[in-house]
Amino acid sequence: MLSEYRIEVGYISPKNDPFAKKILKQVKGFGIQIKDVEIIKAFMIRANLGMYQINKIANYIFTDPIIQKNSINTPFTKNYDFVLEKNFRPGITDNEARTAREQISLMIGRNLKEDESVQTGLVFIFKNVKEKTVQEFASFVSNPLIHRTVIYSKGKWPWIPVGRPAFVEPKVESIDLDFVLDGNIDKAVAESGKSYWELLILDPAQQKKLGLKKIKATDDTLKQLSKKMTLAMTPDELRIFSDYFKSANIQKKRLEIGLSNPTDVELEAFAQTQSEHCKHKIFNADISVGNGKKSKIVKGLFKTYIKGATDALIPKRKDLVSLFTDNAGIISFDANNNICFKAETHNAPSALDPFGGAETGIVGVNRDVLGAGLGAKPIANTDVFCLADPFYDGKLPPKVLHPFMIFEGVRSGVESGGNKSGIPTVNGSYFFNERFLGRPLVFCGTIGIMPKKIAGRDSFKKDVNPGDFIVMVGGRIGKDGIHGATFSSAELNEDSPSAAVQIGDPITQKKMGDALLEARDLGFIQSITDNGAGGLSSSIGEMAKDCGCEIELSKAPLKYPGLMPWEILLSEAQERMSVAVTPENLNKFMDLMKIER
Repeated sequence: MLSEYRIEVGYISPKNDPFAKKILKQVKGFGIQIKDVEIIKAFMIRANLGMYQINKIANYIFTDPIIQKNSINTPFTKNYDFVLEKNFRPGITDNEARTAREQISLMIGRNLKEDESVQTGLVFIFKNVKEKTVQEFASFVSNPLIHRTVIYSKGKWPWIPVGRPAFVEPKVESIDLDFVLDGNIDKAVAESGKSYWELLILDPAQQKKLGLKKIKATDDTLKQLSKKMTLAMTPDELRIFSDYFKSANIQKKRLEIGLSNPTDVELEAFAQTQSEHCKHKIFNADISVGNGKKSKIVKGLFKTYIKGATDALIPKRKDLVSLFTDNAGIISFDANNNICFKAETHNAPSALDPFGGAETGIVGVNRDVLGAGLGAKPIANTDVFCLADPFYDGKLPPKVLHPFMIFEGVRSGVESGGNKSGIPTVNGSYFFNERFLGRPLVFCGTIGIMPKKIAGRDSFKKDVNPGDFIVMVGGRIGKDGIHGATFSSAELNEDSPSAAVQIGDPITQKKMGDALLEARDLGFIQSITDNGAGGLSSSIGEMAKDCGCEIELSKAPLKYPGLMPWEILLSEAQERMSVAVTPENLNKFMDLMKIER
């Protein structure tokens, strides 16, 4: 039987809490008049555990007895005027809870089951302040895209677990892009519990009851659909996708395997593949340049000015091993080693969640280096931040975070990702200008090293063959990181989706990286790539582009049940990679991953 427990941990002497001191110093700099705040860590546990076990968990895992004390299922303190509680929203990764879950499993001698859960929260205790001041404080210490905050007045704090994401039965949905819904769709989805596509195929009478009607799709309605569903597709692209499935030849092949109309899985995979983030349509497009009298055609900015400049160097530089064909560039370093380098931006995620965006930015390029060739070991990080003035005192656009929060978030995010991965940041810089108020520029880079020969093979070459197995390695799949590619391809606005915000897990990534480098040296890896902006759809799509692949989504390890098949396919993470392994090496590779886990 599952029981619910709440463990609260705080300092014996709150004035000795360095985190509280730091927060107070920061908020006072922005005119938030708070003299004191007590910060308590809350752990909500729902498991088949007794009080004896919970006492051991509280005292030996969560509490440092020299400086801290705890309470179990009772208030840590009753001396307050207001309480602010901050938790992650359902579906957002809670790394501390994952670590706590692992430690609890070690202590009780068994793994917690799927229906047993651990969650964390932060509690801020205030005395002698007004509720408006607490509200100002809440806006400073939380991000509404990823956090849920509640303010309680004296005597009204309930001390209860915050709950798990609601379970929804996973299913693949058939879609029709010739028609769209008209009406208050958000309200209808909330009232009916059905998805957009389910509502679209209801009979007219049922749609009318929900205040909806089906209308013929137009350019304007398809634009609205694309924006609402974060597809980042034009009406023409949506029609091209839809028309493909109307071909008699394609229809015949689909009917043979029990399919007819396109599915949500196929639409979502197509959208991420065609996104600006993945396909670079603007960089690759032909552009007419001129002054009105004379013009010329540039055959793609990328091909002409970026790749073109590098191509001009190749005849003169014999040390250039692999360029623009892998996850990172590969350069010869000495007689025995190659150097890999990768840099990219993480602008849009850092605008929504500065810490998470920058942390996943730096561990993302760590992962790209790990996925170059047969795998390189990351050894150094670098970064450049282009931000607005941290002390900006003007009016902010809707849902734009204050520049100080972005400044502090991106700095600490890169620091966290690098430190937890054991990779030093050897170079970095800041540039401040008000133009970066709505969209900061966050550049992250990583240098890696790998032997030129690994198990008798050239380390820069990948080799996937029919019959090989593709194995997903690393962290479990959740709702965070969904629509990363399409979200990054669209204009930022106040409706940008919270699911696109990914929470990095550098410790899991570090463990995964060490295990994969060991597998590489043993000759187990045929090919390796990351689960980047399109998750499994992009990594397996890259690997299987020449021979095809069958994906068993039902076998994918999940953070919690209830994810839709398209969500499992598209959810990205920096700490997940896909590896191609030959049949004869599969069991040896799996055994190694189990040991390293």
